[in-house]
Amino acid sequence: MKSLNDRINELAKSLGKDPEPEAQFNYKERREEFDRLANQDVQKLQQETRLQRVQQIHGKSELNPKWTFHNLVEDAQDVVEAINIAKSFIAAHADPSWRNSRAHMMIFYGDYGRGKSHIAGAIAHQLIDQYETTVMYRQLQTLLEMRFSSYDFQSNDSAPEKFREINKQLQDVDLLILDEVCVNETMLKKTTQSWLGSLLRQRLIENKNCILITNHNLKDLETALGRYCFESIKEYDTYKVRFQGPSRRKQVVPDYAEPSSGNQYQPNQVR
Repeated sequence: MKSLNDRINELAKSLGKDPEPEAQFNYKERREEFDRLANQDVQKLQQETRLQRVQQIHGKSELNPKWTFHNLVEDAQDVVEAINIAKSFIAAHADPSWRNSRAHMMIFYGDYGRGKSHIAGAIAHQLIDQYETTVMYRQLQTLLEMRFSSYDFQSNDSAPEKFREINKQLQDVDLLILDEVCVNETMLKKTTQSWLGSLLRQRLIENKNCILITNHNLKDLETALGRYCFESIKEYDTYKVRFQGPSRRKQVVPDYAEPSSGNQYQPNQVR
């Protein structure tokens, strides 16, 4: 019995055409091509999914998008040293044993406008991009205000539920950045010391990293946080970075004296 290919060739001859040679099907080549295209699709999907995850982490972190290493001005030795320490801290995350062995804490301290928050944010942005590290950035005072408002059980703004959700995130994120720690505070209240100390101890148990940013020197910070809370910090692998260069913030009050006018503003006076 003639095959289909033989019949096609006979038909071609009857029409005065040369029969086409039998196509050779190379299974190995077809399989390799199929796998290559399939891998491309998988890689593209993985890249798109990863990008979505990274963007989602960035969105939840509440970081200033301008806080990057690219935007840092290395105009003082303390900034150069801080950047070197920060990049070493980031590079260490490539070692899974380092990440999983212990909890690590960086303490950035110094006067206002020295770049502490900027460098902390730059660390966080790069860790999110490279390792999909989950990050939460908060000013400590904002958290305390939320905590205090959660005690108002007669309010209708769901403050207790919101704070419980935030408190769970504070414990779970890979990197917690607390800014303005003890700002304008000589000493935190005992209940606040206990809450913050317990939070830091819980993160320590889970090998979660922290960055604390403060205007206090280390001795005053110990006093402001209280012994229980500061003892929690001592349990971490701690990196202390002092910022003492010039302020990077724009000047509002000029160096020279402005002439006074007869219509100069005067605050309300006690009579």
